[in-house]
Amino acid sequence: MNPPADLTLGTRRSQAAVLALLGGLLLVWQWPAGAGEPSTLERAPLEIVTEDERHRLEVELARSSAERQKGLMDRDHLAAEAGMLFLYTEPQPPQGGFWMYRTRIPLDIAFIDAEGRIAAKATMQPCPSQNPYDCPVTLAGVTYHAALEVNAGYLEAHDIGVGDCVIWPGSASECAHLRDP
Repeated sequence: MNPPADLTLGTRRSQAAVLALLGGLLLVWQWPAGAGEPSTLERAPLEIVTEDERHRLEVELARSSAERQKGLMDRDHLAAEAGMLFLYTEPQPPQGGFWMYRTRIPLDIAFIDAEGRIAAKATMQPCPSQNPYDCPVTLAGVTYHAALEVNAGYLEAHDIGVGDCVIWPGSASECAHLRDP
């Protein structure tokens, strides 16, 4: 026995709608995250205090594990005075590190200790591989409590080095007394 023609037509339309929805979801899933959408991460001012200068940045705060894992992946641009600050509730071991899988922007990274000082820094290049296991990891080499990523060359161009203070809202470090009043 065949179903009535109007029921068959309705079922076909429903199936087509479901397939269209699934196809749309597949396209969205494969579209590079953040490839044209602004970040929804909280932003905060950050200052790096060197012997001679104060350098001000606007940074995105990566607090959760998911936010830290995504980082600056799939972005084509980072403003000159911008960056991302990775915050941790527990100290991270020296063998902890960062990789550049799906990251298209060359970056400098500063590993920040419990006192708010830069303990180590490195420059990282994008990894073109589609296989995450082919991408090198930049190890901190020191225990760190936060990490700051900025455009590659920023730290050197501004003479920012190990021992300089990094201050952001809510940071409880020995550098906090250096905040602008």
